[in-house]
Parts: sequence; structure tokens; C-alpha cells
Amino acid sequence: MRFGAKHRRVGRGLIFGLAFFSLTAWAQNQLPPGTQAPDTDQQTQSASTGRDVAEGKMEQHDYPAARTLLQKYLASHPADARALFDLGYVEDATDHEDAAATAYRKALGADPKQFESHLALGLLLAHQNKLDEAREELKKATEASPDPPNPAAQAQAFRTLAQLERATDPPAARDALMSAMRLSAETPADLLLTAQIAEANGDTDVARSAYQRLLDSHPKPDLAAEANAGLAQLLLKEKKYAEAEPLLRSALERDPRDAGLTAQLATALLGQGKTDEALPVIESLRRLEPANTAVDQMLADAYVQTGHPEKADPIYARMVQAHPDNEDILAEQGENLIREKRYPEAQQVLERAVRLKSDDGDAWGALAFACSENKQYEAALQALSTRAKFLGETPASYFLWATSYDNLHQQKQAKEYYQKFLAIADGKFPDQEWQARHRLVALGGSH
Repeated sequence: MRFGAKHRRVGRGLIFGLAFFSLTAWAQNQLPPGTQAPDTDQQTQSASTGRDVAEGKMEQHDYPAARTLLQKYLASHPADARALFDLGYVEDATDHEDAAATAYRKALGADPKQFESHLALGLLLAHQNKLDEAREELKKATEASPDPPNPAAQAQAFRTLAQLERATDPPAARDALMSAMRLSAETPADLLLTAQIAEANGDTDVARSAYQRLLDSHPKPDLAAEANAGLAQLLLKEKKYAEAEPLLRSALERDPRDAGLTAQLATALLGQGKTDEALPVIESLRRLEPANTAVDQMLADAYVQTGHPEKADPIYARMVQAHPDNEDILAEQGENLIREKRYPEAQQVLERAVRLKSDDGDAWGALAFACSENKQYEAALQALSTRAKFLGETPASYFLWATSYDNLHQQKQAKEYYQKFLAIADGKFPDQEWQARHRLVALGGSH
């Protein structure tokens, strides 16, 4: 996952609260990490007019002035971990991320146990999607103690670590979240995270319960939408499409342009066989995600299922243009061209598909049909022979064997396959069964 600026600034506020929480008490009762006791009143005055004045500027959000004061102060106090953290915060607040990371690391070099810089650096690295490094810093933050004490900031470290661990190590994420809730009260966001961690860990009952508890608490719209989507996703995995549908419709009422929710609703409708209802939903999704191949495939499939292969045709053409070496897309395009009775084009496309993936039995079967319709019966038999290496025979394949041999005037083989077709057709293919019986009579065989 990637941490956005909003998330990072929430954490930044907690961290900086540490620096300014009871500054007077800190100055009076203890020394900043990484400093030594001043020997003279002059040194005390230097600190007062340097770091402390800079922190006053930071409270006023006058970051340029704070930066200048801190840089001047650090020139003579390079190991002051608190001032280095302050400088990191100033750089962070002004979106100079590399400079901020450098300052935080220098602060940790002066005081390896400084909670504030571990947490700030962890949040910054998470925002930059450097997740492994972020985890290490956040783990160190959870092992350190803020000075002065701040349970809310410690809880923030544990919660952020839980977010990072939820997909890669769900048990560790669960433990981190529980530690956070021991430091501060459970929040609606915690319920959402509990559900997500449980889902990642395969604990569907726990996940479902947490999602439902969150929804029952009437959370803010953004959390409600995520809970609806999460619960719906669980139901979709369990193929409980009818239960998922109202949740998704409710979520989409709040956020009609959410592509993820729209895709889930389309899946729920398709799962119930409501293809006609799903079609406008997928068309809406395609407007939201015009360059998404998975959406294109879903829409093309819906057009096919609703009897509109001609509408699917330009979608397949666009996908093939974007992915010319994707065998699956080529095979789907070839099958759609067969539905449109454009057999020469279908044969060319399917030949490309099987060259790319020679073990696709379905593509070989479609190619055999296209060849037969193009009166290339030898090629049809060759395609059927290759198909048989990967898939078992079906009534359709037996009938295609039979008609190909029949058109090549190979009567013995034609009769054999007509009989095999009739043996398993079981009245499900009345037109072809009539033809098979008629041809057996003409060929002098029995049925």
C-alpha cells in the first residue's frame, strides 16, 4: 500500500506534538537527546536563541525562518538529536523529503533510541513506498519511548506498522494493532483495519464481524464505503452475489464514480446471471477506467452474453492492438469473429493465438471450426488432432471430426465419428443429430 500526504501529515502532527508538548518542562527538567550539559551561561543563551527560537517559528509555521535558525544552531551543535529532528520536520513539512530523511537519520545517529525520528522516518519511507525500510523504522519506534511520554504517538506507530504488515504478515499486523488499542481507545478505523487484517489472514468470520460492527456504528462516509466494499468482497469470494449486491449499490450511492465498487457490482450481477443489468454498469465502469484491459474484457464478454458480438468486436480489436502477443486476447477475438461468421479473419487470428500458446485446447478447437467453415478440412482435422492432446472429446468435436472426414470423402472415418457423436448427443443437438443420421444413411452406415 502507499501512504498519501494526508496520512503522513496526520502522523507528522502527532510527532511534532512531541517536540512541543510541554517545551518549558522539557527545557527546565531535562536535556535534549544528544546534547551535553552547558558549561556556561553563554551556551545556555545560545540554545535559547537558536533551537528554542526555531521551535517557536515552527509553531507559527514559519518554516523558512526555522530552517535558517536550526542550520545556524546545528553548525555549532551538530549532535543535538532534538534539533536534528526539528530540522527533519521542517524539511518534511515543506516537502523536501530527501533532506528530511537525511536529517532524521542524523538525529538517530546522535540518539539511536529517539522515538520521534524513528516514527517520522518510518512514515516518510512508507509515503515513498519504501515499505521494507519503513517497517524497520516503525518497529524501532515501537521499541522506543517518546520523551516526554505520548501514548497517542506510540499508538500511531503501532497502527502504521499494522497497516504495513497487514498483507505480508497478518499475525504481526494483528499484534501491532492490539498494542495500539492498549495505548488508545479503539476507533472506527481500527475496526476497518481489524477486518482487513482478518481477511488477509483467512479469518473470514472475524473479518465479516468487524465489517458489520463498523457499519452498525454509522461511521463517516469514507469508512462506510470501505466497509461496504470489504464486506461485499468477502461475499463475492463466497459467491453470495445476491447478498453483496445491495451493499454495493448502497456504497455506490455515496460514491458513484468509484471504479472498484462499480466493478464489484458488475461481478455480483453477472454472478446472478443478470447480464442485462450488468451491461450498463460495466459500460459505466469503462468510462471510469478507459485504459483498463480487465474492464474491456468484462465488457466484451457481457456484449457476447447478451447476443451482441458486433459490439464486442471493436473492444477486442483495441485490446489486440494494445497487447498483440497476448494469446488469451487473440483467442477471445478469434472466437468472437466466429460468432460474427467472419471465418477467414477468425482463422488468421486463431492461428496467431496457437503459435503463441500451442497447448490451448480451446483455441485449437475454435481454429478447427473456423477451418471447417472455410472449407479447409485437412487443416480442421489437424487442429482437432492437436486439440485432442489437451482436451477430451465432446459432441461438438465429434461432429466436427465427422463432417471434416465426410467432406474429404473419407467415408469410414466419417461414419465412425457420426456414430460417436450420436452416442453422446442425447437429444441436445437436434439439427446436428438429424444431419448425422441422414449422412449415415447416405454413407451406408447405421445409427
